[in-house]
Amino acid sequence: MARRLRGLIGGVIVSAAVLTAVCAPLLAPASPDFQNIAQRLLPPGTADHLLGTDDVGRDVLSRLIFGSRVSLIVGCLAVVVSGALGTVLGLIAGYYGGWLDGAIMRLVDVQLAIPSLVLAIAVVAVFGPGLVKVIVILGVTGWVLYGRIVRGDVLALREREFIEAARAMGARDGHVILRHVLRNVIASVIVVATLQVGAMIITAASLSFLGLGVPVTVPTWGGMATEGRNYLPTAWWIAFFPGLAIMVTVFGVNFLGDWLRDWLDPHLRV
Repeated sequence: MARRLRGLIGGVIVSAAVLTAVCAPLLAPASPDFQNIAQRLLPPGTADHLLGTDDVGRDVLSRLIFGSRVSLIVGCLAVVVSGALGTVLGLIAGYYGGWLDGAIMRLVDVQLAIPSLVLAIAVVAVFGPGLVKVIVILGVTGWVLYGRIVRGDVLALREREFIEAARAMGARDGHVILRHVLRNVIASVIVVATLQVGAMIITAASLSFLGLGVPVTVPTWGGMATEGRNYLPTAWWIAFFPGLAIMVTVFGVNFLGDWLRDWLDPHLRV
C-alpha cells in the first residue's frame, strides 16, 4: 500500500511538472524576462507577484514556471542519450564478450574513477555552455550505469535455452539481440532511466548554478538559485523557490521510479 501511495504521489508530481512545462505561456502571470526596477525584491504575497520578484524586478513565479521547461528537457533528453548509448554498449559487451567486453568495461572503469559532475564541469568548461551541449555532455557522461546493468543481464541471458534455440535455427546475432535479448533487459533500462531523470535534473541545475549550463538569458532553476544566493539574508525567496522546485520534482521522479521498479519486477509485487 505504501509503495502504491509513493507511486501515486510521484505520478502526480511528475504530471504536474510536465503540464506546467507544456502550458508555461498560459500559466505564467508575466513574461519571465520582463524587468521592472521599481518593483525589485518584492516579497512573496505581493499583489501581482505571488512568489515575489528578483533583484531586477522579474516575477519569480513566471521564471519558475518557464524554468521547468529547461529542467525537464535536459533531464529527459540526457537520459535518452545516456540510456541509448549505455544499452547499445552493454548489449555488445555482454553478448560478444572477449576483447570487446574487456575494452568497454575498462572504459567504464576509467569513467567511474572520475565523479560524473566533475567530468561534466570539465567538458562543459572546454566546449562552452549551451542547451544542446549540456544534454549531449550529460548523456555521454551518464551511460556507464546502463552499460554495467545491461551487460550483467545479457551475461545471464545469452546462455539461456531460448537464445541457444534461436542460434540453432540460424538466427543472426542482430536478430537474436534485438528480438530476444533486448526485450528481456528493457525493463531494467526503463527503471534506471526513470530514476536517472532526477539525477540529471540535479546535475543540470548544478551546472547552471556554477554558470556552466545554458545561457544566463534562459530561465533555469539552477540559474535562479545562483542569482538569489547573494540576497539570501534579505530576499530568501529568489533562491528558495527554485531549490524547492528541484527538490519536489526529483522526489516525485524517484517515487515514480521506485514504483515502476516494483511493478516491473514480479518478485517485488508480493
